[in-house]
Amino acid sequence: MDENASRPVFARRRIGRTPLEITTLGLGGATLAGNFTAVPAEQARATVSRALEAGITYFDTAPQYGYGRSEHFVGDALRFRREGTVLSTKVGRLLRPVRSESERTYPHGWVDPFPFEQVYDYSYDAVMRSVEDSLQRLGLAAVDILYVHDIGAMTHGVEGNKPLWKQLEAGGYRALEELRRHNVVSAIGLGVNEWEVLMEALELGEWDVFLLAGRYTLLEQTSLDPFLSACVARGASVVVGGPFNGGALMGTGMWNYAKAPEHVVRRVHELEAVCAEFGVPIGAAALQFPLAHPAVCNILPGPKSPAELDGILAWWETAIPEPFWDALAQRGLVAAGAPLPNGKVAG
Repeated sequence: MDENASRPVFARRRIGRTPLEITTLGLGGATLAGNFTAVPAEQARATVSRALEAGITYFDTAPQYGYGRSEHFVGDALRFRREGTVLSTKVGRLLRPVRSESERTYPHGWVDPFPFEQVYDYSYDAVMRSVEDSLQRLGLAAVDILYVHDIGAMTHGVEGNKPLWKQLEAGGYRALEELRRHNVVSAIGLGVNEWEVLMEALELGEWDVFLLAGRYTLLEQTSLDPFLSACVARGASVVVGGPFNGGALMGTGMWNYAKAPEHVVRRVHELEAVCAEFGVPIGAAALQFPLAHPAVCNILPGPKSPAELDGILAWWETAIPEPFWDALAQRGLVAAGAPLPNGKVAG
């Protein structure tokens, strides 16, 4: 039997104006690091391997995820299967060693993190050092995409973000641009949970791709305009992280890393009702909806096991009837102007 016969067929989309092309489904590496739930090392590696076997070519990780744990496991799985893959990691947090949990400054939800603590630094020297540190943790000679990680008011507060933004303006962006110009990386961008800071970034320089988590999903389209429209105009791509809004669309009651507020719970119930009416798994709708936007190049869920990934692959291949998307639009459950997977635009 042909071992590829049961593989999903993934479309590929280009990253901005770069030569990079990626499958429209990717694998996020945060959950693999043990985000609130323990993930054994072999399970993490097996999840990346299963994604490779399924034909997924885009993988994302970051120093913050398990304080090096995710980069380590992703590197283990990709090290001898790197050809044809696209790998992103992030800058903005350096890691310093700690000898005990009492030495940590920041609260965290990682289970069994590596013995390091994060140090926020978006300066020129820190960006350069962060890249070298990541390559060592990955055990690889290169990455393809670098994102500036979690800069903005959501992470640092309005006042706390100001000096960090100055670091990026004064030197961090220059470091990224040099790395791109000298072909050390192929693309640069930001990876955040708020679209507003990305509008500021568009004023700072030329970016290839943004990883935006949770702000353009079946549940929430707050970034539709002006951000996504600006990306289309500028030729920048968007990777949609957190397509399930941190579990809200999976019935966990969570949203933005905390308990979902009542208005979010109500909206989820309304979406679930339409899904039930048409016999559509809400997970399938959540994965397929954002790809209709021309700025979006990839959907990036974060399964923590091969079994969870197989469930995502099944949703990915679920045929959704065109009237389902019409019903969402007619009932005001997606924002006016949002492109729909049936080729229409929500009115």
